[in-house]
This record gives sequence, C-alpha cells and structure tokens, in this order.
Amino acid sequence: MNAPLGTGLAPDDRTAPQARADSFCSGQPCFGDARLASMAASEGALRAWEQAFEQSGAQAPRQVEGHFSVALRTGKRVFLAVDRFAVQGLCYRQVGDSLRFAERADELASGAEIDPQAIFDYLFFHVIPAPRTIYKGVFRVPPGHYVLFEQGQLTVAPYWVAEFEDHSIAPFAELSSNFKDLLAAAVERQIGGLAPEKLGCFLSGGTDSSTVAGMVGKVSGQAAATYSIGFDAAGYDEMAYARIAAKHFGTRHHEYYVTPDDLVRSIGKVAGHYDQPFGNSSALPAYYCALMAKADGVERMLAGDGGDELFGGNSRYAKERVFGWYQLLPGGMRRGFMEPILRQQAANRLPLLRKAASYVEQASVPMPDRLQMYNLLLRLGVDQVLTAPFLAQVDQGAPLRQQREVWAAARTDSPINRVLAFDWRYTLADCDLPKVCGTTGLAGVSVGFPLLDDRLLAFSLQLPSEYKLKGLKLRWFFKEALRGFLPDEIITKKKQGFGLPFGVWTLGHAGLRELAGVSLQSLAERGIVHRSFVEKLMGERLAEHPGYYGEMVWILMMLEQWLQQHAPGYKL
Repeated sequence: MNAPLGTGLAPDDRTAPQARADSFCSGQPCFGDARLASMAASEGALRAWEQAFEQSGAQAPRQVEGHFSVALRTGKRVFLAVDRFAVQGLCYRQVGDSLRFAERADELASGAEIDPQAIFDYLFFHVIPAPRTIYKGVFRVPPGHYVLFEQGQLTVAPYWVAEFEDHSIAPFAELSSNFKDLLAAAVERQIGGLAPEKLGCFLSGGTDSSTVAGMVGKVSGQAAATYSIGFDAAGYDEMAYARIAAKHFGTRHHEYYVTPDDLVRSIGKVAGHYDQPFGNSSALPAYYCALMAKADGVERMLAGDGGDELFGGNSRYAKERVFGWYQLLPGGMRRGFMEPILRQQAANRLPLLRKAASYVEQASVPMPDRLQMYNLLLRLGVDQVLTAPFLAQVDQGAPLRQQREVWAAARTDSPINRVLAFDWRYTLADCDLPKVCGTTGLAGVSVGFPLLDDRLLAFSLQLPSEYKLKGLKLRWFFKEALRGFLPDEIITKKKQGFGLPFGVWTLGHAGLRELAGVSLQSLAERGIVHRSFVEKLMGERLAEHPGYYGEMVWILMMLEQWLQQHAPGYKL
C-alpha cells in the first residue's frame, strides 16, 4: 500500500533571503596544487581560494576540480566563480559602485523588478537559462565562468571552455578498464566517509542511475539503498526496470508511487522553493523520491545525471546525425531538385513524400536552430499565447541568439561533441541539475553527481566521438564497457526517467484540474497570456493530447505558482 509522504518531513527552513557581505565558498573544491590542497585541509577551503586567486587571478578556478562556488571580496574588488557545470550556483547584482552576491537570485531581489524577457525565456525553454534571472539586474554566473569586479568595471568570462581531443588510439579494453576505474573512484569520492545508512541513490531503472547504484555496492562492499518513483499511469511507469536493477545489484530498495493528490499538496511548495520560475515537471517526482529517503534517515543522495550528456545517450543525438547526412548531398541537388519538388503541395499529400518533406525541412535548418523547430511555444504561436503588451517588452530573438553563441563556443570539429557540449549548458546546468539540487534541498538531503566528476569529464573529452555515437547506436562505449556489470535489460531499454503523467492526471482528477485551471486564469489576469488561449487550452486542447498540451499547462501553472509567492503584485 502506498502510504502518503507528509510534507512535514521536509520543512523549508530557509531564513529571510539576503545578500552575502563577506567572502564564502561552497561545495567540494579539490585543489590541484599540492600546497593549496594542504592549505585547504589545514586552514579551510576559503583560505586556499584566497591564495589561489592571489597567485593566478581570474584563472584560479582552472586548477580546481569538484563542484564549487566561490565569492571573494577584498575592499571593492569582488571575484566570483562556479564549477564547470554550475552545480553550485551563484548570483550577483551591481548596485552603484559595488557588487552584491548570493547563492540565490531572490536573495538579491530587494527593489528589483520582474523581467518580462526572463518570463519569455522561461516560456521558451521551460527554465530561465543563465546568465539571466527572473529579476532585472540580477544575474547568475554561467557554468565554467568567473565574474571580476574592480574599479567599477565588471568582467564576465569563461575560465574553461569544452575542448575535445578525441583522437585516442588506445585499445578498447584499455579504455574500458580506465573508464571503470574512474567510475569507481568518482563514486567513492562522493561517498566520502558517510555511513552506509546515511547514503541513498536515486534509481529510475535507466543506465546512469543503475550504474551509480551498482558502483556504490562495489566500492563500499555494502548494498546501496535505492529509491524509485512510480506512476499508476500507462506508458509512464518505469518501476519494472528499477526492480531489475535493484535485484541485480542486491540493493536495499524502496519505492513510492506518486499520486495526483501528492501533486495538489506539493506543487505550490516546490514552485515557491526555487529562486525563479522552474518548469521541469520531473521536479515533483524527484522531490518525493528525496522525501522518501529523508524519512529513512538518509542524509545524502547520489544521482546519475550527466551520463547521457558526457557519453552520447540522448535519442535526439542519433536523430541529428540522420539530419546531418542530408548536408552531405551536393548543394545543387538539394536546392535545385529535392527541395523544390518536396515543397509542392501535391507531393506532400502522399504519406511517404510528406515524411521526406518533413525530413528535408528540418535538415535544411542549421544547428542549433533546428532544435527549436518543435518548440512548444513556437508551435502554439507566440502571438496566440502571449498578449501584445507583454510581447512589446521582450526580444523574441534573444533565446536563439544566446543558443548560437553557446553552440559556437566548444572547441571541436565533431558534430556529436558539439551537441554534447551544448547540452552541458542547457540540459544539465540550466535544467536537470537545478531540478535535483532544488528538490533534494527542499527535502533536506544533500546530493552528489558522480558521473559529472572532473576526471570522467576529462575522459569524455578524449574519447573518440564514434565511441559515443557509433552509427546510430547511442552511448556505445558506455554500454559496451559496462556489459556484464549492468543487466542486459537495462542496457537495451529506452531512456525514460521520472516523467510525470501530469496531463493525463489533470483530465481525470478534479483537484488537480482545479489547481491548474485557477492558476492559468490568474496568470491571464496578470496580462501575460491571452485569456482565450487559456480557455481553449484547458477546455479543448488538453483533452485532445494530454501529454503534449499538458506540458504547456504545467509550465504556465508553475509560473503562476511562483509569482503568487514571490511577486504576487506583478501585473502588466
């Protein structure tokens, strides 16, 4: 029987948000310089950071591994930096001739206005990518970047850029052995000296979470405690694979089935916990998974995030390779023959040619713009969703311009490596990692990401690109290296994760439908979205395709729930 998890298990104990006045650092920095490492051990990490900055200036973070944030203030000079994936977040705001900083954007928000451009970015991406935050004038340090403020001048620049050197000629057996050693060491570092009963693992039943859970048992000599979330909804429940992994590794397995009533109880709490609107619907399942672990006395969770992005596991990587083949055709054939024919309406009425026309249409759009061809907001129609007064305050082209800059930054000639580096920013740093860090923080447990260990990152940068995507086989090397360690069923399964059946549930659960409907109507009253769009979305479209249109209902609802708690008076 699925016992409800009470929200009293994880009170939000944050004090009133405020900026930090003094230097501080957080996370688990590992200093490569032996003298700095000794100083960190004896005098604390902050003292080591101060010395590193004195020696190397803004490039000091280059010699530091681990997940960290650091803020150093000396008089009016301020230096800020975050790790390569921004696992540890840091925000800043220039006020006159001083720079304020804090770990959360809302700690710097006193007197700041809500930024309409950030709301547009949120509706475009379902998160607000760095460096922008929901507040005008408050910015988030992007992953792998530093901020230097001195003599009234502000500099924001990368100290690290992904540089792939994927020309390894080492035999597969050697690479596989090195990889497994690095995996084990990364998990061991995340465990530290924590007692086994205080450690837990997220387990979705996917490749990454199963790998982490299995490695915990291998390096510690004791079965891992694993925690899985299920849904009583056809096509969404992945519990069977979590059970396969748990049985294979002999874990101490725990399960919880999230219900629509759970969502009604917790949507507002989860939305309000973030320092800005956050629309990743997997946050709710992750929260209940962390709550379950917290109730068992777990203090730290290990998550599998990062494996897909470092080793080529997302299904669209193969899809993008197929689109790339089109560009290998001679330009004259593409532009002078194929494209004109496939644009003809008569041809498009035939199913096979319609598919061919869709392929050509998408393949003709350069990356990364192609990734947004099925963007939900764009497909529904920006003018149909958002009001004219709201759109008058935003630059609709800003999201794509930023994506193009990020796309161009990686140093590589390999298409698969470029899209991986792109995902390190938008999928990991801006979306998946805040999801896990935010929800575990709300539940009262810490979290670690072994697969984002810097040594595994370095290994990925040197791994041949064809080992990540071999033909159309996703994460080929990762799976082959772990064949025999992971169950075959896990290696061959399709990726799913903690996907939430929100749209389906909203149709059938009165309380959830009321919460969503009232939230969307309230958002319309703020002048952001058209009331007519909200009425059609809830009254017609949601029933037509709950999974597709439910995503738009979710992101609008989470926006309104956040505004109610952080900016209740906001209105155009």
